Amino acid sequence: MIDNLTVVILTLNEEVNIRQSLKNVVGWAKEVFVLDSLSNDATQDIAIKLGAKVFTREFDNYANQRRYAIEELPIETDWILFLDADEYLTGDLKTEIVEELSNSAFDGYYIKYRFYFLGKWIKYGGYYGTKILRLFKKDRATVSRDMNEHVSVNGKVSTLKNDFIHEDRKGVSDWTQKHNKYATYEALELIKFDEKKKEENDEFANLFGTQPQRKRWIREKIWNKLLPPLIRPIFYFLYRYIIRLGFLDGKQGFIFHFLHAFWFMLLIDVKYLEMKTKSKEIIKNK
Repeated sequence: MIDNLTVVILTLNEEVNIRQSLKNVVGWAKEVFVLDSLSNDATQDIAIKLGAKVFTREFDNYANQRRYAIEELPIETDWILFLDADEYLTGDLKTEIVEELSNSAFDGYYIKYRFYFLGKWIKYGGYYGTKILRLFKKDRATVSRDMNEHVSVNGKVSTLKNDFIHEDRKGVSDWTQKHNKYATYEALELIKFDEKKKEENDEFANLFGTQPQRKRWIREKIWNKLLPPLIRPIFYFLYRYIIRLGFLDGKQGFIFHFLHAFWFMLLIDVKYLEMKTKSKEIIKNK
C-alpha cells in the first residue's frame, strides 16, 4: 500500500466500467474516493462493496467536480490521483508511482494516456503520447475551464514514464450520447470565447509552454479565430487520419477518428451556429 496517496474517481452511471477501475487501486492506495453524480444504476453499490468511500454531488461541469473533490472531500493524504471510471493503471505505472512518491522532489506529475476504442489501442492520429496532469499534491493544485478542464500545479512538475489506460466498455451508443452532451458544452465555450475576444488574452495559452498550454494556444489562436466553422472539421479529420497516420489504426481506428475528429467537431460547430442564431433572434425581438 502507498500510504500518502488518495485516488479520486468521478462517476455517473458507470456500473459497466467501475469494477475494473476500483479493483486496480483499492488496497494499493491508502484510500479510494468515488465522487458520484447521482447515478441511477448500481455504481454506488459496487463501489461500496469493493471498498471505496462514496460521496455525491450533482453534476454541473467537470471542473467544478474536480474542484469539489480537491477542496471538500475529507482527503488526508498529501497526494491525489484523479481517475475516470473507465481508466486504470498499468502495473509498471503503479510501481513507478510508489517509487516516485517515496521521496519526491516534485509537486505534480503528467502521465501518458493510452486510449482503447472497440477493444483496440489507438496508437496513431496524434492520440497516443498525450500527457495529462493527474497526480499532484493536494495543496498545490487548481482547476481551470469548465470543459476540457485542466489541473494546474503551483510548483515543480515532471512526467512519468509509464501509461494509464482509458478503455470504456459501454459501447458506441453511449459514446455518441455522451459526446452529444460534450458538444453542447464545447459550443458554449465557443460562445464564451466570442464574448471575451476583446478582453485580455488567456494567460494559460502558450505556444512554447507545456503540452496543455500549446493545445490551448492552438485552439484559441488558430482553431477558434482562423478556421471557419463547418469547414474546420474536414481539415481536422484529414490531419488526424492522413497526416498523423490514423489510417494505421485499422477498422476501429477509422471509426474512432471519423467520429471524434469529424462528427464530433462538426456537431460542436452546428450547435455553436445554432446558439448564435438564437441569440441574435432574442436580441432582435427585444
